[in-house]
Amino acid sequence: MGQRGTGTGLETRTPSGTGAHTGSGAGPGTTPRPGQGLAGAVAEMRTAGDAAAGGLAVGSRPTAGGPTGAPGSLAAPRLAPVPSHAEPHPATAPPLAPAPARPLRLGTGIGWRPEIAEAVERMPGVDWVEAVSENLCTGHLPESLLRLRARGVTVVPHGVALGLGGAERPDEGRLRALAERAEALGSPLVTEHIAFVRAGGALTATAGLEAGHLLPVPRTRDALDVLCENVRIAQAALPVPLAVENIAALFAWPGEEMTEGQFLYDLADRTGVRLLIDVANLHTNHVNRGEDPVRALAELPVEAVAYVHVAGGYERDGVWHDSHAHPVPAEVLGLLTDLASRTAPPGVLLERDDNFPDPAELRGELEAIREAVSLGALARTRTETLAAVRPAPVHLTEIPPAAPVPAPRTHRPTDLPRQRLALAQTSLLSALVAGTPAPEGFDRVRLGVQARALAAKRAGIVAKVAPELPEILGARYRPAFLAYATTRPLRGGYRQDALEFAAHLLDDPAALAPRPRRELRRWWLDRSGPAPRRRSRLARTVRSLTGR
Repeated sequence: MGQRGTGTGLETRTPSGTGAHTGSGAGPGTTPRPGQGLAGAVAEMRTAGDAAAGGLAVGSRPTAGGPTGAPGSLAAPRLAPVPSHAEPHPATAPPLAPAPARPLRLGTGIGWRPEIAEAVERMPGVDWVEAVSENLCTGHLPESLLRLRARGVTVVPHGVALGLGGAERPDEGRLRALAERAEALGSPLVTEHIAFVRAGGALTATAGLEAGHLLPVPRTRDALDVLCENVRIAQAALPVPLAVENIAALFAWPGEEMTEGQFLYDLADRTGVRLLIDVANLHTNHVNRGEDPVRALAELPVEAVAYVHVAGGYERDGVWHDSHAHPVPAEVLGLLTDLASRTAPPGVLLERDDNFPDPAELRGELEAIREAVSLGALARTRTETLAAVRPAPVHLTEIPPAAPVPAPRTHRPTDLPRQRLALAQTSLLSALVAGTPAPEGFDRVRLGVQARALAAKRAGIVAKVAPELPEILGARYRPAFLAYATTRPLRGGYRQDALEFAAHLLDDPAALAPRPRRELRRWWLDRSGPAPRRRSRLARTVRSLTGR
């Protein structure tokens, strides 16, 4: 894992274990020999470099809290420290030591969603898929996923509700559910997010709040201490290795102490956790927060990369929305090429969650991903070849300074950091979902954008969970729900949210005309009790005559 090879990392797997190159393109300064062609040049480079190709070993469980580098363990060896004030290395962060386990190459994949399940099954060149863990039921897995598994396609559960970046320790029930899905699917690893999704509760002696969305963690020492402990708890509870993903954000926390790359580096150093790098999220944070995505890639421990996410979005009024519902932009593909020029990613996955296009368009995006990775592989090959044939001169008269010995790291108790983080996250989430004043130091305009985005997402999910509501209310549904959500946070799940929204409208005599009010009341009564109301013939007749 400490070496970098010339393979793209996205080879299509074959029974013999060899890969067939699927991408094309030329890297900067790379010229095929006359008559050879680009495909021949790529094949020759891959043949020369396959023996040195690095990758993620994901076939065994990490040893949480134990010695690193042990055989059969994914816990990464200690990384060289990167001071928060230091400039990033011009090429990449210091590498991890070689992994003892055999690397697993995932290849090119796509996010499995019910809406495109049939298209994914028929799509050529799909080596693996990722499925949202919370949308799966262990005892009733979708037939499409079972057919893919029977064909040997790897399925990775991708969690969105664990909240590893929150102040509370991970919920045992959610961890158990994630573990069960990994075992049911025979997955080589599971993934989650570096985010918080809820706040309040016992640590703040306040009512619990749910965001219904992934929110950014402050890049502070307190938040890092809490996150590291939460990750170790998750690692100990899961039967397979864990990888965590960087997220997109519309706003920044005041008083942050590290860049994104430094934060991820320290996290991997202290826990041995693997990284799921979303290059679309790096682009989002560049637009929304002014962060340098190239610097973030340079500061990453690239050998800790489990795989890469690619997705599309759109820009409106100077804000980039990571929608997963639009084509992948050139800027995101460029970041993928940059990452592939530093290391061979074990896998790259296209995310699409809404506004699904024709299968041909999805195939085109997968091919663009392969091309971007191939371009990065060619650039990496050229860099490594030049370094090999033109080594830096060594002046024997100069004695290089001894490398500083890092001070032993002490792990602070997380009780106080948890309390401080809990107060900060609760104050922020309350402003976003309950209409309380924005905490000091935040960009109030950006918080307003985030609050509206959360309410709009909530309205969309409730419309899917209770499709009768938009049918009953018509064009009034969305504005009425957004007004309701401004000061009423999500409490008991989206089905409960739908019932509370209906009750809110029924409590306001002026909210609805007589006919929609009767229909909404009937809908609410049928679902608000412990069991649906009986619909006898007499009851239906009385209801049709009285409207009650």
